[in-house]
Amino acid sequence: MKQLKYETKRKFHGFVFILPWLIGFIMFFAVPLVNTVVYSFNEVSVREQGGMNLEYSGIQNYIDLFQKEVTTANEQVLRLLVEENQQMIINVPLIVIFSLFLALIINAKFPGRGVVRVIFFLPIILGLDIVMSMMQLDTGMMGQAAATTSAFADASIAESILKFTGLPAEAIIFIKDIINNIFTLITQSGVQTLILLAGLQSITPSMYEVAKIEGATSYETFWKVTIPAIANIIFFASIYTLIDVFLRSPITKEIHQFAFLKSKIGVGSALSVIFILNAVVLLGLISWFLKKVVKLDYGK
Repeated sequence: MKQLKYETKRKFHGFVFILPWLIGFIMFFAVPLVNTVVYSFNEVSVREQGGMNLEYSGIQNYIDLFQKEVTTANEQVLRLLVEENQQMIINVPLIVIFSLFLALIINAKFPGRGVVRVIFFLPIILGLDIVMSMMQLDTGMMGQAAATTSAFADASIAESILKFTGLPAEAIIFIKDIINNIFTLITQSGVQTLILLAGLQSITPSMYEVAKIEGATSYETFWKVTIPAIANIIFFASIYTLIDVFLRSPITKEIHQFAFLKSKIGVGSALSVIFILNAVVLLGLISWFLKKVVKLDYGK
């Protein structure tokens, strides 16, 4: 019997690995996704006896979404989309880079490494949302931390320090946004850190030994050994981060408002389609960037 080539086996194993997810996606997500696209091009009304009436309206729902409809905060939908994209462009790279930084620290050999890992990963194991709720109810630490972060960003001392550097106003605003998001950055980087730590531990030690023998510096070893070795893991962490940020976005609440509270299912579906396309575009940009910078391998 002819044996399969290594690459063929690798692709087959990859397909088997994602098969359970693929079956679940087709059964529970594909049909609602198609319905959402269909509803976005129709005027949808609910029948008294059950079911829905669809009246084709073309792209009218999309036109109304950007010209007539406003959010619960009484702002234009387009403005909300732009603001959310700005936040995502800032937050996704920051979370991934911060997670990689934490993973490198935790992966390093130092006294008490096991204790540090337990302290860091315990909230993730218990459920970060539960831990944060307990902090807020019992001690108010979460509110204090958020208030401290915001206060630091808006304080006159921080403002003076930033202005003293001579940076442009746009750069100062950018830095203040980063400071304001420190607490969010920490709370949303736990799972990604765990993923990247697993990637770092999968690197063969002999690769570092060869780099050391060849006289590579720590900087060269990091960029030419570590990063290429975990490039696919970084891509996966980026996908997870993007999805996590999208799920936390206020746009999801607006979709619910339009579809179920305002009974504008067509408009809500149109916003959902735009939201999904937005995620796909950002995912494509992340993929392109990683492919250019670290020569991302898609399993070829």
